[in-house]
Amino acid sequence: MKFPLEVAKRIRLVILDVDGVLTDAGVYLGEDSQGNPVELKRFDIQDGLGLVLLRESGLEIALVSGRVSPATTARARELGIEECHQVSGARKLPVVRSLLQRKGVAWEEVAMLADDLPDLPVLRRVGLPVAVGNAVPEVRREAAGTTRREGGSGAVREFARALLRARGEWDARVDAYLEARSGDD
Repeated sequence: MKFPLEVAKRIRLVILDVDGVLTDAGVYLGEDSQGNPVELKRFDIQDGLGLVLLRESGLEIALVSGRVSPATTARARELGIEECHQVSGARKLPVVRSLLQRKGVAWEEVAMLADDLPDLPVLRRVGLPVAVGNAVPEVRREAAGTTRREGGSGAVREFARALLRARGEWDARVDAYLEARSGDD
């Protein structure tokens, strides 16, 4: 997947759906010993590093989910993502409009990685619409690109690499990441 330089360079904000993009769309439900509900989700660790590299390159990251989940809140906090919006009923467009207005970002300055029908109202407006490999046909038709990897299995990392490579920033971001963790002070 390759993006044109002029499109990649204008991106300031990356929006990600959660279930089916950052996760494999599975939700594990159960109860603790007191009968309280427990929900778990599986997040791909390589996707998380891709998000760190995007953020370290100066791009803003926003999670916009159609369901409310403590697991999503915990993952966003762990990754340092402050813009974590969970909208019961999957009405994402009003949330994204407000986010863009608050941040002073235009639609053409936004990339979105999506997988399912609730994403379409936003995906149709952004400057760089991208689908994960297992996205529904309606999302794939609207996308400017589709990852080979499926949601929750490296699609976010693949997207992050493609976007940063198109911007000419991937190698420098990787080098900076490795240098910060080399132990050679």
